[in-house]
Amino acid sequence: MSETKTSNFKWKLHGDGKRISTGEVVQPNERLTWPRTIGIGAQHIVAMFGATFLVPLLTGFSPATTLFFTGLGTILFILITSGRLPSYLGSSFALIAPIGAVTGYVSGGGAPIDSDKMALAQGGVISAGALLLLVGVLVHFAGAAWIDRIMPPIVTGAIVSLIGFNLAPSAWNNVKQAPVTATVTILSVLLITVLFKGIIGRLSILIGVLIGYATAVIRHEVNFEAISKADWVGFPSFHAPTFSPALLGLFLPVVLVLIAENVGHVKSVSAMTGQNLDDLTGRALIADGLSTMIAGSGGGSGTTTYAENIGVMAATRVYSTVAYIVAAIGALALSMLPKFGEIIATIPPGVLGGAATILYGMIGMLGVRIWVQNQVDFADPVNLNTAAVAMVMAIANYTLVVGDVKFEGIAMGSFGAIVMYHVMRAISNLRGTKLEQASPASAPAGTELHSEAYSKRHADQEIRAAQGRSDAQD
Repeated sequence: MSETKTSNFKWKLHGDGKRISTGEVVQPNERLTWPRTIGIGAQHIVAMFGATFLVPLLTGFSPATTLFFTGLGTILFILITSGRLPSYLGSSFALIAPIGAVTGYVSGGGAPIDSDKMALAQGGVISAGALLLLVGVLVHFAGAAWIDRIMPPIVTGAIVSLIGFNLAPSAWNNVKQAPVTATVTILSVLLITVLFKGIIGRLSILIGVLIGYATAVIRHEVNFEAISKADWVGFPSFHAPTFSPALLGLFLPVVLVLIAENVGHVKSVSAMTGQNLDDLTGRALIADGLSTMIAGSGGGSGTTTYAENIGVMAATRVYSTVAYIVAAIGALALSMLPKFGEIIATIPPGVLGGAATILYGMIGMLGVRIWVQNQVDFADPVNLNTAAVAMVMAIANYTLVVGDVKFEGIAMGSFGAIVMYHVMRAISNLRGTKLEQASPASAPAGTELHSEAYSKRHADQEIRAAQGRSDAQD
């Protein structure tokens, strides 16, 4: 990969600014003509919107406020990374579970979120952002290699996966309130994903939600009263946070997911643009941490880099960071249209449950994807048991109370995965038990027979057999 470290926030025109030749991409420090750049920015707004507005709807936070802070956070991200790393900072799904655990809010339940509990949840979001920022500073000066040592793929995959599956009951609580609408929403998303190519297929969640919303309107499940009462123009509402050390155990494990998402984003953009952007990993973490802290300070959800927008870049071959500034300004403008915010807030439980079923499942399967891409060997009992125990702890929502501090499923599973892996790996290496079969679940099959563990075991067995035959002949 080439290494381009110039920034200067001066985006030069790519070619004639109108077309991209075969095999070329528009680099982060380039742009197309302004009308085309604005059009690309609008696509980024649409791409991030489906997932971004679902987070506040599922947590009880204000959609307009959350949208405002995603726009502000994206501008900060581009500034801190010197205009070299294209990304939109949308709402993080990883924070839904700890926020819900604090507030007890049930989307579509009829009761608004408790103001005091919301403030405590905001304090938790800020604490997560602060830790992410600190990690970013360490990575910037010490490099990112230590992250890989602390969180190898088996651990990272388990943490990402368990967060998604821990949220499954929340999706079901919404689905069962309007199962017909939820089913239509799910089927719409799935069909659009496989029926359409390009940008339409990548917007399947947003389009599926619109179809589900139309279904809910037909079935008289939508209340429009708040829309008529809202102003046309106005600032989003802001809400001050409060802090409780007892809640840190709920929020800090989420940082592990945010780290994985940011590191993955840097590597993905590096691969697609042909530039070496590893030196920006620390800055990306700092920017996301700062953005999350600012969002939590005013009543917004925490932020993270968005895979949805990577999809837009891959489809358009435009990686220009100025397109993200356009998208951020557009998001800020939309957040200042109260009627628009109230329209979003009318989305009923059935639609939310349908979309959440897919999105939460996607988070869970992203963890599995990490295992597959890194060829994690589950014939190794350390890997197998680390994932097995961590997943059950999260799905069953194991809870541990120590004084005033409460550790629930995600915290238990996340920290458990890290501790279990490293302790078991150390003992396994010391005792030489990596080749032992842990349980019937680890019995070799198919390609596992060619894994390191079984290949070595087979070789050892052949040597012992040969020695036995030699002894018998003597």
